[in-house]
Amino acid sequence: MSSGPKPEILAAFEAAKGFMPVDEGLALYEAAAEAAVRGLPLLEVGTYCGRSTLLLADAAREGGTVAVTVDHHRGSEEQQPGWEYHDADVVDPEVGRMDTLPTFRRTLFHAGLEDHVIAVVGRSPQVAALWGMPLGLVFIDGGHTDEHATADYEGWAPHVAPDGLLVIHDVFADPADGGQAPYRIYRRALESGGFSEVSRAGSLHVLRRTGTGV
Repeated sequence: MSSGPKPEILAAFEAAKGFMPVDEGLALYEAAAEAAVRGLPLLEVGTYCGRSTLLLADAAREGGTVAVTVDHHRGSEEQQPGWEYHDADVVDPEVGRMDTLPTFRRTLFHAGLEDHVIAVVGRSPQVAALWGMPLGLVFIDGGHTDEHATADYEGWAPHVAPDGLLVIHDVFADPADGGQAPYRIYRRALESGGFSEVSRAGSLHVLRRTGTGV
């Protein structure tokens, strides 16, 4: 078990824009630290402003690998104007659309982690279709509609290396607690025969690749 993220990285995580609670962040770091020692990249779907990316990058730095984070940076459905998670501070006034990329870059810069992250700006299914190497960890935390969650799962789960980890965020069995799309791909992963659950913290579930199913 790792000793956890560096104190300055944990402080940067807590200060960064985003929605992941500390206990779930620490569980994500533990999974990333375990996966990083294998030397394979760690990949995140759904960068937003880089809150969780900091933890993946710190684990990647310690393990001698790299964190890859994929996002179009225009915000998911619930972050658009008029919705619950909209933040006017990350709207580009020139084009009138969300643009979290500048905030994300500042987050990495201030934490000193720019050299340990590859930021891919694009839509997850398009990037996944071009991807060609195994991953030690895939963290799915992108759009929460069935369309987007399913596309993220189908695009990236096949790239998880044998014995690698698939981490899914915002998994709520009870619809009263949150949207069901992440829960449905979590159940699909377990029922595929390709993954078994390792641990959970709040809404964050960690699964291990134990078979070939997706």
